[in-house]
Amino acid sequence: MSRAAIDARIQDRTPRARLAVRKRPYWRQLSEGAFLGYYRGTLKGSWVAKYHDAATGAYVTGTLGEADDDLEADGRTILTYKQAFDAALRWIELKTSGDDLPPAIASDPDMTVAQAVQAYIALRDARSSQRAGRDIKSDASSNLTRYVLEDKRLPIVRLAALVEADLRAWQLRCSRKKPSSLQRIVNDFKAALNHSFAMHRRVLPADLPTVIKFGLKLDAPELLTAAARDNQILSDDEVRAIVAAAMALDEDFGRLVVLLAATGARFSQIARMTVADVQLGQSRLMLPQSFKGRKRTLSYIRVPVGADTMAAIEPAMRGRSPGAPLLEHWRHKQVGPMQWERVDRGPWASSSAMLRPFHQAVADAGLSSAIIPYALRHSSIVRGLRAGLPIRLVAALHDTSVAMIERHYSRYITEGLDDLVARAVVPIVAMAA
Repeated sequence: MSRAAIDARIQDRTPRARLAVRKRPYWRQLSEGAFLGYYRGTLKGSWVAKYHDAATGAYVTGTLGEADDDLEADGRTILTYKQAFDAALRWIELKTSGDDLPPAIASDPDMTVAQAVQAYIALRDARSSQRAGRDIKSDASSNLTRYVLEDKRLPIVRLAALVEADLRAWQLRCSRKKPSSLQRIVNDFKAALNHSFAMHRRVLPADLPTVIKFGLKLDAPELLTAAARDNQILSDDEVRAIVAAAMALDEDFGRLVVLLAATGARFSQIARMTVADVQLGQSRLMLPQSFKGRKRTLSYIRVPVGADTMAAIEPAMRGRSPGAPLLEHWRHKQVGPMQWERVDRGPWASSSAMLRPFHQAVADAGLSSAIIPYALRHSSIVRGLRAGLPIRLVAALHDTSVAMIERHYSRYITEGLDDLVARAVVPIVAMAA
């Protein structure tokens, strides 16, 4: 949608009268993903609204009422621009949060941090369940429940009274529990608070986004996330041992571990790959970009892999359509105490589903129980740095930024450049004959 189309002059009657009659509305943006539209018909004009549904990725549209082009507004069926503007905000608020929150919360100026987080968890769970085709809990659900909802002080604070000091104090309490994951937890929490402000901004302070931004900014020394831990940087032999143990444990799970180790990608990227994303002839994978950051269009990252990786995943492609999920696994249901049975096969939906077999594979490989799946990503990044690849290339292959590489892997950057630096060393002291 072009910027001109979004910012059409629909506020006043005279500019609206000059608009051409057409089948699609003229839109004006209200906020990110929310729009008020004016439909110019042959006989009359009408107001419509639409918003972007994060769960489905589509726009939801609704009619608000007739425009006051020829008749005076009555505030009910005939609306001025201002009335239509307010009606669009109310309609979008009810459609996006009315089903997820108790009715009393929909426009409650006294809503709390806990209520905002619960609404966001419901949204993320619905999105994850839709992708998986069944009810599952999102990663945000476990992070926010444990580190926000179970916090003793912050959940009861009203959003309208929230100040930066509240968020800073929460970060300090949270960092003592799990500093290595603080950035991920903060990102989820920030998204939850911003989502509630977008839905309820009419009854919340206008400066709340600023409070959220600076209150959750990880810039103080005591709040900065730790660099990649040494015990999560694996040697090539250790990676091979984990892959072999995973393949021996279960081929479906083994292929997932093979791709995580070969590419250093996030679980969400591998889970979204289709059969068409494997280019056998070029020994190359087309990895979907992650959902991190503000990406307007879906693009792919070209990652070369070895013949061994291709041989491991080729059986999963045989006889399957190009649009089918590349990796699938058996899904189970509990039929008794400690008793499960297979139900059907489907794509990997949540990284939590791989935790138990991964820990088993690590144990079977004779390695430390502290190793987590993300160690495969850490190790892939460090492998590229040690090989002397440009930092920008390492960042691009792993769908991250140069700043993040420099922040978390600085010691490995200089380590990988030792040989290059050594070549620039020249004698500067005259040696005695």
